[in-house]
Formats: sequence, C-alpha cells, structure tokens
Amino acid sequence: MATDKMLSRKDGPIGSMIFNNPERHNATSLEMWEAANEILQDFAEDTAIRVVVLSGAGGKAFVSGADISKFETERASEEAVKHYNKTSDRMSTTLSNMQKPTIAMIQGWCIGGGVSVATTCDLRICTEDAKFGVPAAKLGLGYGFKGIKKLVDVVGPSFAKEIFFTARQFTATEALQMGLINRVLPDAELEKYVTDYAATISGNAPLTVNSVKYIVGEVVKDESARNLKRCADLVAECFASNDYKEGRTAFMEKRKPAFTGS
Repeated sequence: MATDKMLSRKDGPIGSMIFNNPERHNATSLEMWEAANEILQDFAEDTAIRVVVLSGAGGKAFVSGADISKFETERASEEAVKHYNKTSDRMSTTLSNMQKPTIAMIQGWCIGGGVSVATTCDLRICTEDAKFGVPAAKLGLGYGFKGIKKLVDVVGPSFAKEIFFTARQFTATEALQMGLINRVLPDAELEKYVTDYAATISGNAPLTVNSVKYIVGEVVKDESARNLKRCADLVAECFASNDYKEGRTAFMEKRKPAFTGS
C-alpha cells in the first residue's frame, strides 16, 4: 500500500482493517479509500479469513468523515469529485460484496462517511461514548441514492430522515434505540467483546453463515431483483457439504465441531 493511514492485520480466521489517521479523528482521504479497497480485496480472497473487523486507531474515533483539509487537492473540481466518489464507491462496493461477515467496532466519533462505512458492515458494536451523525445538511453536500438506501435499510425511513434532516449527533443510546447499532459496551470491554464475537462467528460453519448473509441481502431487495435460485443453491450446498456431516457427528459425539468451509 502507498499509505500508512490504513492498517491490516490477520489473527487466525479474523482479518482486521484499521483507519489510522488519529490526529484527524480518522478522517478519510483518497489514498485511504484506495488502500482500504486493497485490504478488503485481500481479505475477500484469503480463504483462511472468515470474519472481517473494521476499527479506528487512537480510541477517539471510528471514522469522523472526509478529511476536509484535503478537499482543495482532492475534491476542488467536478472531475476530482467524480474521481474521489468513484474511489470511495469502489471500496464501499468491495465491503458490501464481501461474502464473509463484517463487524464495525466503533469507539468515539462515527460521522458522515463513518456512518456509511459502519452501515455497510453486517454488525455494529460501539462504546458508551460513541457519537453518530451525518452533517451533510450543514455542509450543503448532496447524498446519493446508494448511501441513503444503506441507512434506510438499517434504521428505516423515519429515522434516516431524522438523521439527515437534523444533521445532529446522536448518542450510543439513541443509536441503539434506532437500530443503528447492535450492542453498546463500556470502552474497556469493547475490544475483547468484539474479538470474542468474531471468534464465535468464525467457529461456526462458513457455508451456513455466508449463505445467510447472501440471502438476507436478497430479502431486502425488490422482489423482482431477487436471485432466488442462487439462494436455493446456497442452501443445497450447505446440506451437501462435509461441514454438515461434521456438524451432525460433533453433535452426536458431544464435542465442538471443526468446520472447514467445504
């Protein structure tokens, strides 16, 4: 990678991607989106990785939005804005298309693009002092269909409107009530909890977990756009797998199954 503003780590079946710009509360730049896409593609292709965890360095922010100090060099012209959006969209698409479960581990600020990244993940777990918001209406920014739909899919249309209309920051408690996040934890417990959660998921049958992720994605699509044949094929693959045999055998032998994803 061409930047040290994004970090990648692999711990057994868990892949971690860290936004590493703590002096700017992990605000994102063009080079960070490019590097993030590289990291996620690597995780997607690595068969040893079963769960991906996203987080921010420094303990004060997940992602606080775009790095406004870079706007003059990265987003000053119409052509530059298109290039920036295309690059960030590429990363978002890679994350969205990830067949493996993804978890956003959120400390502190999760603002603007941070909310977009978090809502693209499957699960969101945060600290009690986390803050969420999309300040587009305070900056005069336009927000496209894709980004708004992600938020609507998670919190519903009414809360999505409230988040955008007010452009204010919401507490972790409010975010939990809206369904924006799955769990709220004390700061000291977050990392261990997420690590244990990821380990639990990675220990389950990958074909089952990944098929459910795909099928849930089809459920939220318009009926005419759903690939029901692919859903049925994934279910059939689970029942035809060695892991299905292993799961039954382990249950009968009263031991923990050792799933291989085959």
